[in-house]
Amino acid sequence: MEMPEQPRSRRQTRAAILTHLLQSGGSFRPPLAKAVRLSEASLSRILLDLKTEGLIEEVRRPAPYVGGPTGLVSLDGSVALAAFELTAQHLSLGVGGLSGELHYTERVPLPKTPTVETVDRAFREAMTLLRDWTRRRRVVLSQVGVSIPGLGRLSAAGNLIIPCDVGRISDMFGEMFADVPVEFTNSVVAHATFHRCRTENYPFNDTHLFVFVSHGVAGAWMDDPVETDALQPIELGHMVFGEDGPRCRCGHLGCVEAYTSLPALAELLGVPEPELLQLGSDWVSAIPISSRVRQELRHRLYRLGLAIGNTLNVKPCHGVAISGWPSLLAEGDRKALVDGVDACLLGGRKHAQVSLAFVPPSNGNDPRAALAFAAFCLACRGGMPAASTEAA
Repeated sequence: MEMPEQPRSRRQTRAAILTHLLQSGGSFRPPLAKAVRLSEASLSRILLDLKTEGLIEEVRRPAPYVGGPTGLVSLDGSVALAAFELTAQHLSLGVGGLSGELHYTERVPLPKTPTVETVDRAFREAMTLLRDWTRRRRVVLSQVGVSIPGLGRLSAAGNLIIPCDVGRISDMFGEMFADVPVEFTNSVVAHATFHRCRTENYPFNDTHLFVFVSHGVAGAWMDDPVETDALQPIELGHMVFGEDGPRCRCGHLGCVEAYTSLPALAELLGVPEPELLQLGSDWVSAIPISSRVRQELRHRLYRLGLAIGNTLNVKPCHGVAISGWPSLLAEGDRKALVDGVDACLLGGRKHAQVSLAFVPPSNGNDPRAALAFAAFCLACRGGMPAASTEAA
């Protein structure tokens, strides 16, 4: 029986199809029609348009069951996207496809103490590299995604992570890539998008909270991709636990970020931060942890759990995905974080039936998170020109 069609605009219908293909990696027509709540006849008409526009392709695959469909619908690999991902050490640039494969990457280093001016120069250098590369190969970009830590604080004094002026950077894109849609996002949203679209067996399909523990501690509300506010970044790291705690870069004492960020972890482990970053995920087995340090580590994870649980008190949901260095730890250490969530008044598994899942860290894979965000932006506007009235 065909599913009743949902009243949607043309953009929303196309966006529902493209975002489903982005998150699933491909689908046969019957399950795709069911997932986006369209009749197969309506779906066929829209797929024809998307195929004509070069956004999707349909390849022959063995039927999933006897007499079943043999045409697998997937995103077209020829669509080119650009990604810029700003980190504490460098600005990464990449060109890739809707499925996440990268065809070109560069890294522009940043000074040890970046300023608005040095970040501007890094972006201009990266944009020049991108413009030259695309011209030589006659590559037409369909979307640019830009990931910036601390986005939303646009002044040198306001962005506590990396000083930058997003307005000036946006103007640079307008000069060099006038006809290409450009979207900026907070780095936590980019990493949340990467996991939702790229992580195999990602644990949640519906509304949930994504928590990213890296140089900062932040979260993102993940909702229906078709909604305009599907990805909402939130600050978790600056909940204050006590005025006698370590100083945070925000100026307060005792923030959860001052206890659980990567710099705080490096200090606790007694290793320089660059060494910890160079080890990547191997630090768990490479750095010995004494019983005293492990006890303090679990105490800090408990506080992180309290911060997550208090966030759920404000806006309840039944799923939390946690990425970053805590996801590398053994179950005994991660239990401290879970206990912190459970200890909250209205949060946790007992009162709110919250399901917690740890997903692999995605820091260090730049610019793949920004590339996933660029693909998400293209899909959410239904692949339509950004200047079109309906897309806007």
